[in-house]
Amino acid sequence: MQIIPVASGKGGVGKSLFSANLAVALGQAGKKVILADLDLGASNLHLVIGHQAPKNGIGTYLTGASDFKDIIVQTEYPNVSFIPGDSEIPGLSTVKASQKNDLIRKLRTCEADYLIIDLGAGTHLTILDMFLMSAQGIIVSAPTVTAILNGYLFLKNVVFRLMYNSFRKNSRAYAFMEKIRLDSASMQRLYIPKLIDAIERIDKPSCDAFRAHLEQFHPRLVLNMIDDPKDTDKAHKIRRSCKEYLGVDLELLGAIYRDSMQDKALASRLPVIAYKPQAVISQAIYRIADKICMSQEQAFSMGGADSFELAASEAEDDFSAKLSFIEDLVGSGALTMGELAETIKQQQYELTQLKKENTLLKSKLIKASQQGFRL
Repeated sequence: MQIIPVASGKGGVGKSLFSANLAVALGQAGKKVILADLDLGASNLHLVIGHQAPKNGIGTYLTGASDFKDIIVQTEYPNVSFIPGDSEIPGLSTVKASQKNDLIRKLRTCEADYLIIDLGAGTHLTILDMFLMSAQGIIVSAPTVTAILNGYLFLKNVVFRLMYNSFRKNSRAYAFMEKIRLDSASMQRLYIPKLIDAIERIDKPSCDAFRAHLEQFHPRLVLNMIDDPKDTDKAHKIRRSCKEYLGVDLELLGAIYRDSMQDKALASRLPVIAYKPQAVISQAIYRIADKICMSQEQAFSMGGADSFELAASEAEDDFSAKLSFIEDLVGSGALTMGELAETIKQQQYELTQLKKENTLLKSKLIKASQQGFRL
């Protein structure tokens, strides 16, 4: 079984929508899929797939009110089962270490080709450990400055967590990390490659253990909500930062355009690939599903640089298809010039909001760069 944790550095980037559609796409390809809602405290994945409000789920299992096998339910989509989250149970957003470890063990025993885990946004230890259930977890990000920055910071926290998990508590390396952890300013300035060199000098066995784990760690990025093919250039920023400061070569699985079709599908409580399979956004998700299937069957992942080149080419093709689709709608009369003008106005408004956001963040980014971080 291939485990695919899906996370994001910040909310509102379409992580849950992507997880649900990916599950349905893999199911349509004949793969047995389990989709788990682990966005504890904000579980709403059942709404995306049109599932009725769950009576049992992760919450009732953690509180002992149901068995694990009883919370896995079949969906109306071929080959796709679902594990609800139960966000209405108080305190579910924070679980004890024993509960987390038990849940990880149970999830690993699931019988499926793919287990897709929709995680919450942020860097809580539970989220980091769930993401590390697989060496090929997926980060979903929008092309905005804040989303890219938070995506990088999420991966930085994951790598630090991987480092802690590689060291024994009574080792010199662990003691060294604890000393650094108490100095938050030093933690922000540290680059993993330099930190590895420092640890190697005091505890080579621990350093070798971490290096072995890091070599197996190959996270993947999905750039969502893009408006222009050039938005894929922004993904290169997070890749460069990951490679230089974390020692991680990030793979770009694909880029997905912002599409109002997604909102219509959500209002109908349908995954967009079921609502409009031929839509540009749906085709992008199908391509990503194909890449995941190929990487499992052929036991390899595309190299970081090659994956970015391919995603950029796909974004160009999708943009051309999107423009062609609009021209067809206007030519056939299905889309009036007034509706087209309204669409353009909406995009202009969104661009204005992004410019305001960038202005507000400018001072913070300058401060961050002065502290040694360069995005």
